[in-house]
Amino acid sequence: MSATVWPEDRHRGGRIFVSIASYCDPMLPFTLRSAIAQASDPSRLVFGVVEQALPGQGFETAAGWARQLRHIRLDAAASRGACWARALAMSLYQGEPWFLQIDSHMWFEPGWDERLIDQALQCGSQNPRSLISCYPNPFRMHEGQPRAELVSRAILAHVVREGQAFDAAHPVLLFECVPVPGDGPLPALHLAAGALFGPGRLVQELPYDPQLFFHGEEQAYALRAYTHGWDLYHVPRMPLYHLYTETGLAPPRPMHWAPEHDARRRETSAALTAHAQARLAALLWQGADLGVYGLGPVRSLADYAAFSGIDYTARRIEPRAYKARFGYG
Repeated sequence: MSATVWPEDRHRGGRIFVSIASYCDPMLPFTLRSAIAQASDPSRLVFGVVEQALPGQGFETAAGWARQLRHIRLDAAASRGACWARALAMSLYQGEPWFLQIDSHMWFEPGWDERLIDQALQCGSQNPRSLISCYPNPFRMHEGQPRAELVSRAILAHVVREGQAFDAAHPVLLFECVPVPGDGPLPALHLAAGALFGPGRLVQELPYDPQLFFHGEEQAYALRAYTHGWDLYHVPRMPLYHLYTETGLAPPRPMHWAPEHDARRRETSAALTAHAQARLAALLWQGADLGVYGLGPVRSLADYAAFSGIDYTARRIEPRAYKARFGYG
């Protein structure tokens, strides 16, 4: 039997499916316009947008690129969280060679599409199942215009945040990024759900778990990818920026768990969070079979512990999982 030939293996180009789950975000139109305006080839972009909006709100599609948009709009009161919305956005995928998952408040550098594909092909030369991710450099809006606020031009690598340890009730950890010099891809122990790029095959192999909520989603996806034989990478000069603050936004972007939003729901954000934490514990501590949302057979949690220093089975985090991994402190 011959090996499967995937679209990205045959050519450098190909369409990019851009997955965006937006929650009451006034920056969504800005993000779409920036992605299109800054792409080397805007015609290759296809957007899968899940817009969770308050009644009477929402954005109007620009006539010039309406055909590039697959769009679901729903009442924010019906939302079950970020992962549920990301899974719904994934359902709009239709076989594009490349997949990019972002947040709805992003800014792009010129030629970002070519650069991401070039970097993905470089990583893919080592393992065709490779994902690029990081917490991107920040930007802010100043007098209506985006302004970069660089943390570093170096590679931004993920490590466990200082002081973090496993809670007795759940395995959720917080991560941070540290600058690491380098000119090529750097193997990663973690990923960012708001900046994730790789071959489109990940939609079939690593579908998003709609039963997670917010915290812990990146750990679950990173561990599922790793154990299914995917490699994670950070790359130099990630050509995306993220709005981490709301400075300059009017009106500000509300959170899913805002009390006035929860008041309109049958199931509160606290209940969804508790279920998600129990599900993550079942995945990483209890060896539960979660079907397509479970761990893979290619590598084990012990393999991940040896690679990263994060031992979920023993509930232990070694010093090399923190910023000491890259010579800090």
